[in-house]
Amino acid sequence: MATSPAYQTYGTYPAYPAPRPRWWHRAWVRYGALFTLLALSGLVILALVRRETGTDGFLVGLGLAVLPVPLLVTAFRWLDRVAPAPWRNLVFAFAWGACAAALIAIVANSFATRWIATTTADPVGADTLGATVIAPVVEESAKAAAVLLVFLFRRRDFTGIVDGVVIAGVTATGFAFTENILYLGTAFGTDQLTGGSGIASVTAATFFVRIIMSPFAHPLFTVLTGIGFGIAALGADRQRVRRVLLPLSGLLLAMGTHALWNGSASFGPYGFFAVYGLFMVPVFGLLVWLAVYTRQRELRTVREELPVYTAAGWLTPAEPYALGSLRARRLARGYAGHHLGKPASRTVAQYEAYATALAFLRHRARRGRAGADFAVRERELLHELWSRRDIAYPALDHAARMTAPVRPVYGWVPTQTPYAAYPAQPAQPVHNPYQH
Repeated sequence: MATSPAYQTYGTYPAYPAPRPRWWHRAWVRYGALFTLLALSGLVILALVRRETGTDGFLVGLGLAVLPVPLLVTAFRWLDRVAPAPWRNLVFAFAWGACAAALIAIVANSFATRWIATTTADPVGADTLGATVIAPVVEESAKAAAVLLVFLFRRRDFTGIVDGVVIAGVTATGFAFTENILYLGTAFGTDQLTGGSGIASVTAATFFVRIIMSPFAHPLFTVLTGIGFGIAALGADRQRVRRVLLPLSGLLLAMGTHALWNGSASFGPYGFFAVYGLFMVPVFGLLVWLAVYTRQRELRTVREELPVYTAAGWLTPAEPYALGSLRARRLARGYAGHHLGKPASRTVAQYEAYATALAFLRHRARRGRAGADFAVRERELLHELWSRRDIAYPALDHAARMTAPVRPVYGWVPTQTPYAAYPAQPAQPVHNPYQH
């Protein structure tokens, strides 16, 4: 007899009601608490910054600080094109950096600096110590909390180094946005009092250093933490020591780099430029190379892992190549959008994302790093692919033919049915995997 899903059954007899999750384990409770925390943090940080800068300074700082944000977010989004992170993760990361992390940093830094100045009776020394020691520890820890939360609670979306780089970079972009409002607004207030204007103004100097020369400073520091989490994500869940030590090592590197940057002004008249040219720029270039190289490895993983699903009948022979090429992916989305509209283009994008997740899952399993839910997760991803293949296959087949020479595949007769004849039945694999 049929039984209700609310009951666990043994044979045909309902045994006892399935235990319901505690109210604090429900997703809407967690999301509601997180949203409330970020909203309150945003209101408090808004009031604190406005009190420090004044209304005019706040508006000027806001207008100038927002300039690098689209460029940085776009750069991280471009880097994440192989397996794009959900927008909700990026919005959370930016909001955490701009609101929660910034609030923690302002309160903790002010309290620590004031306490050191009172204890040592040396305000100048307290400011220097606060900038070079206290601020790096507090700020990097506050930003790392966002990466940790995504790593723990959105584990399916956190699969490697690129994910760590993107989440850490977007978090730091939000933090730098709020900090730049404070610094630029304060500089504008100083100019209002002293009559500074033009190139000689404090606002212009602050804008040049923070927005033109070093918009990537905070993202660069926190990306080191993200790399530590990303490497930890590549390991098996049972490697607990590795999962703790690697993120901690990345965090310590971020703190050290941040401290060196903040202390560069105390290294003499040319200390700032020496640290900038001899350390910051090379490290930035190295991290960019690492991120791009890692993205290419992800594409290679897709090409190497998906053919096993072609042999099983889930994918066509052209798909592993097309899904392992960014150009082919772009052509597939454009082809679907041109013939069937934007919904079809989004469907192809979803197909590409699920296929990439499937390749990463298979890669981890082959290396003995998959979790206990491997089979369930694999089946879920295959179902998502199968439900979208009628739209995705013709687009990917077209993209593969446009980006690679046609090679005969024995036992396979691809269709030539264009989208113009839709909804004609597209080519089917050797057999339907759902049929037993």
